[in-house]
Amino acid sequence: MSQKIQNGVSTIIKKRISVSQKRQITIPIEFFKSTGINREVDCYLHNNFIIIRPANEDMGEFDEQILADLISQGLSGQELLARFRQARQEIRPAVESLLKEACLAAEGKAPYSTYKDIFGSRDK
Repeated sequence: MSQKIQNGVSTIIKKRISVSQKRQITIPIEFFKSTGINREVDCYLHNNFIIIRPANEDMGEFDEQILADLISQGLSGQELLARFRQARQEIRPAVESLLKEACLAAEGKAPYSTYKDIFGSRDK
């Protein structure tokens, strides 16, 4: 059972979870989904608090492009943050799909496009 705590600025959701004999915990599904956790988390110890957050995968160059695009769409505040998180989660599956397509093309099992096919020649 989760408990909501208002601290004046935001809402904190508290949930008691068990720790196994191997020191393992299960992240509640509502926490898992709302934080954007994928495969790994970063764990911090600060003033006797354990802080668990999604691993910061090095996607800095994508982050700037994503933010620029979302800001150009007029997004700001919480909506910007929510859409940014969603877009970041879509990067890895998209790259994995591109890599699979590239492998199939390299093996001659799928058609491929050249840089020139996609972007045209530099003469234009």
